[in-house]
Amino acid sequence: MAKRTGEKYEAIIEAAVRVIAEFGYHQAQVSKIAREAKVADGTIYLYFDNKDDVLISLFNEKMGAFISDMEQALSKVPSPVDQLRQLIYLHFSYLGSDKKLAIVTQIELRQSNPVVRKEIGLILKRYLAVIDRVLQSGVEHGLFRKDFDIRIARKMIFGTIDETVSSWIMDDFKYDLMDQVDPLHQLFLQGIGS
Repeated sequence: MAKRTGEKYEAIIEAAVRVIAEFGYHQAQVSKIAREAKVADGTIYLYFDNKDDVLISLFNEKMGAFISDMEQALSKVPSPVDQLRQLIYLHFSYLGSDKKLAIVTQIELRQSNPVVRKEIGLILKRYLAVIDRVLQSGVEHGLFRKDFDIRIARKMIFGTIDETVSSWIMDDFKYDLMDQVDPLHQLFLQGIGS
C-alpha cells in the first residue's frame, strides 16, 4: 500500500467528500470517487483497502486536522469560558465553510457499518477529551460549578453542537450557522457557570 500522503491521496480524499455528499455513501462507488479525483480506479486501492477505508481515512484526515487546529487555538485562549465559546465557534466555522464535508460527517458517517463507526469513535474521543479539559479547567478556576458531572456536561455540549449542525443541514442551510454560537454559549454557561 502506498504512503497516505501526496497529491493523489489528497485528491482522493477531497473527491470522496464531494462524491459521498452528492450521492450518499452507499451510492458512492469507488469508480465515481476515482473519476472525481481524476485517477484510475486501481489507484484508489494503492492507498485504501476498500470504500470503508476511504471513509475512515477521510474522517481521520479532516477531523484529525480540525481537532489539532482546535487544540492549538484553544491553547492561546486563557479563560475556560472563552475556550468554550471558541470551541463552538471553531466547530461551526469549520463545518459551515464546507457544506459537503458537513453532510458527510453529520449524515453519511452515521449510516455506515459498525467497523466504520468504531474507527470514527476513536478520533471523536480526542474531541471529547478537549471538551473535558475545558470543563475541568473551568471548574479548577472557579468559573464553572463544581457540582456537575463533567461527562454529562460534555455529552450535552457535544450533542447540542452536533445536533445544531445536523439541523442546519436538514434545513438546507437556510440560516447562518455562526448566528448560533453566542446563544449556545450562553445556554451552556447557564447550565454549568458558577
